[in-house]
Amino acid sequence: MKIKFGKIKDSIKQSAQAIHYEYLDSAPWYKYYEELKIPKSLIYPEKTIYQHLEDAANLYPSYYAYEYFGKKCTFAEFIEKINRCAKSFQKIGVKENDVVTICMPNTPEGIISVYALNLLGAVANMVHPLSSSTEIEFCLTKAKSQYLLTMDFVHEKLEEVQKNIEIKKIILTKASDSMNSITSMAYWITNGRKIKIKKKKDNVIMWKDFIYEGKSIMDVNKSDKKDDELAIILYSGGTTGTPKGIMLSSRNFNAIAEQNKSVTPTVKAGESMLSIMPIFHGFGLGICFHTVLTAGMKCIIIPKFTARDFGKLIRTYKPNFIAGVPTLYEALLNTELRDNELEFLTTILCGGDMLTPELQKRVNDFVKKHGCNAEIRVGWGMTECVASTIMTPLNDFIPGSIGIPGPDSFVKIVKPGTDENLYYDTDGEICLSSPAVMLGYLDEKEETKLTLKTHQDGKIWLHTGDMGAMNKNGVIFFKSRIKRMIISSGYNIYPNHVENIINNHPKVLTSIVVGTPHPYKGEVAKAFIVLKSEYKLTDEIKEEIKKHSENNLAKYSWPVAYEYRETLPVTKVGKADYRNVK
Repeated sequence: MKIKFGKIKDSIKQSAQAIHYEYLDSAPWYKYYEELKIPKSLIYPEKTIYQHLEDAANLYPSYYAYEYFGKKCTFAEFIEKINRCAKSFQKIGVKENDVVTICMPNTPEGIISVYALNLLGAVANMVHPLSSSTEIEFCLTKAKSQYLLTMDFVHEKLEEVQKNIEIKKIILTKASDSMNSITSMAYWITNGRKIKIKKKKDNVIMWKDFIYEGKSIMDVNKSDKKDDELAIILYSGGTTGTPKGIMLSSRNFNAIAEQNKSVTPTVKAGESMLSIMPIFHGFGLGICFHTVLTAGMKCIIIPKFTARDFGKLIRTYKPNFIAGVPTLYEALLNTELRDNELEFLTTILCGGDMLTPELQKRVNDFVKKHGCNAEIRVGWGMTECVASTIMTPLNDFIPGSIGIPGPDSFVKIVKPGTDENLYYDTDGEICLSSPAVMLGYLDEKEETKLTLKTHQDGKIWLHTGDMGAMNKNGVIFFKSRIKRMIISSGYNIYPNHVENIINNHPKVLTSIVVGTPHPYKGEVAKAFIVLKSEYKLTDEIKEEIKKHSENNLAKYSWPVAYEYRETLPVTKVGKADYRNVK
């Protein structure tokens, strides 16, 4: 009997898909759960983010919720501040489902306002304070927001914004509003006096006056909104084109908090986190604040940050947890520390961008040398699922991997543009099903339909737009953004992979690889490179790096050109900005 090879291939393919579907009930990554005692599923509080925070405050009223330039605030005091702030919002007319824009760096006023608005059932519309006036106007208009909380240094840009749209009330804060008197005076001498506010319009009120006027309100109109209703709007990167408003619920944030606590055994009430990542970003608001606060931990609030400050901040505040993007850890490696100066550090988290195996090893060696036994852990996430829903197992980093899904989160790899499952070790689009997945894009039904899809299993899956693969143990490997893929003579080139190879050269600090037009190949790869500060560019170094790349890459993915720079552009949240390299 003759059997056609094509039919055998189809049969194998169907079997592979069947095996792949089984992990919804018995996921391959569950073996790590057994080893690390991670629960497969969690019980999530059917509460708003304010109510979840309030539970922690009731458990740990005397513990510190945050520290800001040395001034500390207990959980009991924090809840009191949130309630006073809610009364003040109520006083100026904010009601349930109103959208209030928070255009703030990390300050107590910003995070207090997020929870105060949630208490009222209003929606916090989070915007980067360094956005242009056009971008601020776009976000206000997109969200139909008529109230704005921002910093005094943003005031000048608001003059332009108000020429085109009406804002009912603008609340202006100063960086010194929550500082102690000595630090506040020092700030005024060095920076504060340089910020000039022109004659204020009638719709502008300073933070301290805003809080004072709220005293006339006797009771807060606490909302009855459910945990699955809109609570917060964050925005996609938007480095080119139009940013998308990402609608997130209290359930999304509570899920991220509980999932990340469950896979991090070092979480302990009373510990502290260096909260550097910004509140207008899912990594910052979801991990560095909401997760930390609901665990009864202290947020060390850092409003203005540069990579060179990283080591100094760690030495000053001695946090138990640190979290950041890879560029921050490059900076840490250049910090001079005594042998056991990192003994206090128990957890090191990295997200927002790919961590190269070389940098991972260097960071681990560095912290171990200085008394810390923790190893850096990679988290993968995107704003559409708040923050990290995938994390490397404790002390089990596999080079090139982003880890395994957290409890109640499922990942599968599909053929791009379809919901067709691919077998293990096959590149495809990463899809995620999780209670952290967004409600959808603000006023963009078609974009939402393209991103959130119901598959044959009946689950809603987030099509992430990221290319990756999964091995038979359920470990996921990120390759590249789909839209960033370079197609050269029919071959797929993943810029992240090429960058990782180049960055592994001991004299390279960082690189960005982009596609450039080619007359017959369509596109070819070009590399932009920054050397480490101790090296000066020579012909010998150029040749070294070129040979290193060619020795470690398939020929079709070799960069056709290498251009050396002093610096490379980064996005507002510190990621390498490949869209703006020229």
